[in-house]
Amino acid sequence: MNSPILSIRNVSKVYASGHQALYDINLEIQRGEIFALLGPNGAGKTTLINGICGLINLTHGQVTINGFDHVRHYRQARACIGLVPQELTAEAFEKVWNTVSYSRGLFGKRPDPALIEKILKSLSLWDKRHSRLLTLSGGMKRRVLIAKALSHEPPILFLDEPTAGVDVELRKGMWDVIRELKNNGVTIILTTHYIEEAEEMADRIGIIRQGRLILVEDKLTLMQSLGKKELALELQRPLHALPAALQDPHISLSADGRRLVYTYDSQTGQTAIASLLSRLYEAGVVYTDLQTRQSSLEDIFVDLIKEDA
Repeated sequence: MNSPILSIRNVSKVYASGHQALYDINLEIQRGEIFALLGPNGAGKTTLINGICGLINLTHGQVTINGFDHVRHYRQARACIGLVPQELTAEAFEKVWNTVSYSRGLFGKRPDPALIEKILKSLSLWDKRHSRLLTLSGGMKRRVLIAKALSHEPPILFLDEPTAGVDVELRKGMWDVIRELKNNGVTIILTTHYIEEAEEMADRIGIIRQGRLILVEDKLTLMQSLGKKELALELQRPLHALPAALQDPHISLSADGRRLVYTYDSQTGQTAIASLLSRLYEAGVVYTDLQTRQSSLEDIFVDLIKEDA
């Protein structure tokens, strides 16, 4: 396997107040992947990103970015990173073209109008290139932040809550932009509150809670191994209680007695359903309709956070 583009070893962060925000984080990010870091508010997501990007000093550990130690070779390491922060910070009276071009210059890169044009067009900002930032919508301002982060052609892009405060339509558009960046070879690490965003785009998922990385897994493997399925049956006649043959911790009866819900492991598949239907027949329970539902990543995330609490 190729060496990871980002390697995080035994990273911890303790603030002067004594508060420990990160505990012994170990993580490797592969080239060209989209990695989603999930966690509740205050879990340490932004602290970890800020530490990697050199915006705060880490207390312990080592970060290697594209082969460069982020302390000993700070300038080279930082040049490999584009950071799109959570806050919409920008010079309100500056024009889009100028602010993106200026960001490129901050990294000592020669002016490249053709590249800036390409970036603005890819983010649907070309028509706004002469507009002042204060005239743009929240979604457009966030796209400008992405353009600024890409202006010096970094191989790694950090997106801290990239679609926070953006409406559903613009969020979907942002997903398309992120996929296109991946197709162009950019490695993307994103934090998000929208778990469907991670489910839609990420190759791997990391879950952080109270400063500890409690799980890192391939998204599809995670959903297969921890996902559950539900089989819901609408009953012909309501039940006052579950018959003895259906007493099972995985079977629940709705309050009105008209609906049975059976939760089973994704691995057991058709075997679990066949067994249940056989038990229903033997118990004389008749159903009129049935539906199945697969766990979402959000379901798995909530279960993990509860288990770790």
